[in-house]
Amino acid sequence: MLRHHFQRLSARALDTAMCGMMYAIQRRHRLDGTSREALTRYIESHVALSRDEYYRASPAEITVANGAVPNVLTWGSPIASGFLENDHAYALHFPAPGRPDAPTVLFLHALMSASDTGYRRWAARFNAAGWGACFVHLPYHYSRVPRGHRNGELAITANLVRNAEGLRQGVTELRQLMAWLRTKGVNEFGVWGCSYGGWIGALLASVERDFRFVALLEPIVNVDHAIWQSPTGLALRRELQRIGIERDLPARAFPLTSPMHGEPLCGTERVLLAAGKYDTIARAEDIAELQSLWAGASLITEPQGHFGYRLMSAAWRWVEEQGWL
Repeated sequence: MLRHHFQRLSARALDTAMCGMMYAIQRRHRLDGTSREALTRYIESHVALSRDEYYRASPAEITVANGAVPNVLTWGSPIASGFLENDHAYALHFPAPGRPDAPTVLFLHALMSASDTGYRRWAARFNAAGWGACFVHLPYHYSRVPRGHRNGELAITANLVRNAEGLRQGVTELRQLMAWLRTKGVNEFGVWGCSYGGWIGALLASVERDFRFVALLEPIVNVDHAIWQSPTGLALRRELQRIGIERDLPARAFPLTSPMHGEPLCGTERVLLAAGKYDTIARAEDIAELQSLWAGASLITEPQGHFGYRLMSAAWRWVEEQGWL
């Protein structure tokens, strides 16, 4: 009992500290008097599209920098963000030794993820199991950070149009990467998405079907809560309220941007939803609600907050138990 109490307090303290940092960063980004009109125009110009249309992209010409593993893959993003660095997609490719056509897992990192060291270790484990792996730099992160900004700073701010276009960038680029890998003989994939990456992974699974498994670790699934109630959205919603953006306006885009408004095409039985018991950001009750919408999906919980590592090992055990490695 005492151990669980300590785990809960530690998790809440870490989540609170990280939320404080995000509040300070988001406060740097103010909206102007045209922002509400820009959001309205954006929604009206896209809301009639299907998800497949919204996240569709033409095939990419991917450049491969061969050498020591991993290979470096780069290509021009199909979505122009206005930031030169961000408009170049980037992925580290860890092909399975001797098996260029091996199933390949796509690692989708969390918001403001600071290091790829852990993902390199997980890529080695997948390689040992006969899988290839790709660690993808999501929009505004790692190699894609615009000059003068911090890693991931621009991915989620009060600029909801940029947020939506960042999600769209992430999904369309992943579809291009999958199409390119198919030309190399790969016909099965896995998704391993954490937090922000889990959000993008859920959207990707609603427009692509060739997944042996989709593991979403503490994914952002309740977008309304993320904007209007989550502790990470405090600065964001204060800015929205300051310029008169009401709750109903961004909700009009949820059919395109919310995991709760779509289903995985590969079948829900191939989906793992993983929640932190003490998570105040991607709340366990929201992830459980998504499981109820995705009937057949598995749900596991671990005693951690949003920022922890227990779920990584738990997800690996789940994939092994399904016989999918």
